[in-house]
Amino acid sequence: MKTNDRLVVITGASSGFGLELAKEFAKDGYPLLLLARRVERMEALQLPNAMARRVDVTNKEEFEAAIREAEAVYGKTSLIVNNAGVMLLGNLANQDAKEWKRMLDVNVMGVMNGMQIVMNDMKERRDGTIINVSSIAGIQAFGNHAAYCASKFGVTGLTRVVRGEMSSYNVRVLSIMPGAVSTELLSHTSKQDIIDGYNDWKESVGAVNITANDVAKTIKYAYELPQSVSLREIVITDTMQDA
Repeated sequence: MKTNDRLVVITGASSGFGLELAKEFAKDGYPLLLLARRVERMEALQLPNAMARRVDVTNKEEFEAAIREAEAVYGKTSLIVNNAGVMLLGNLANQDAKEWKRMLDVNVMGVMNGMQIVMNDMKERRDGTIINVSSIAGIQAFGNHAAYCASKFGVTGLTRVVRGEMSSYNVRVLSIMPGAVSTELLSHTSKQDIIDGYNDWKESVGAVNITANDVAKTIKYAYELPQSVSLREIVITDTMQDA
C-alpha cells in the first residue's frame, strides 16, 4: 500500500459512491475524513488512517468543526468530495414540499457548505481539488425528477461558477454526473409506484451493470491527474443507458 499525506474528505461516506470512494482511497494510504449521519457504517470499515464523524452537511458549523479536527491531525484538505445527497422523486403537482426542501438543503446547500469550508485555504496554498457529485439529472430533464433536477442543475451551475472563481488560484473544481447506478438513493423516494416505474425503466434499457465502485474509481482518477489537468465535467453512465 502506498502512503500519502494529502487529506481526502468524503461526505455521504456511509453508502454508495462515498463508501466505495473511502475504500479506494484507503488502498493508497490517503488520510481520510469520512462524514455521514450513519457513523457506525463508516467505523465498521476499519480503514487505516481514517477519521469518521457523524455530520449533517446542512449544518455548516458541525461540518466545519469535523474538517478542522481532521486537519489538525492530517494537515490541510487536499480533496473534498461533496457526495452527500438525497433523491426523492415525485411529480411536482403533488409532491410534498418538505421533500423539495430536503433535497435543496442537502444537495445544494450541503455542497456549498463543503466548498466554502475548504476553498479559502486552497486559494492561499494555490493547490487543492473540489469534486461535486451532481447527476446526469443535473444537465438533462427526466419525468418525476422536477425537484431533484432543480437541485442537481443547481450543483452543476454553482460548480461552473466556482470553477471560474478558483481557476486563477490553481484550484480545480470538478463535477461528476452519474447516470443510473444501483445505490441506496432510489430507496429515499416515498412513492412505490415511482420506484417501480424507475426500476421498469432500468430494465427496459437492459441490465444496469455500472457500479458505485466504477464511479469511485473515476473520481479518484480525475483527482490523481496532475494539478494542471482539470476534467471539468464527467458524465458517466452504463454503456446501455441511452438517455
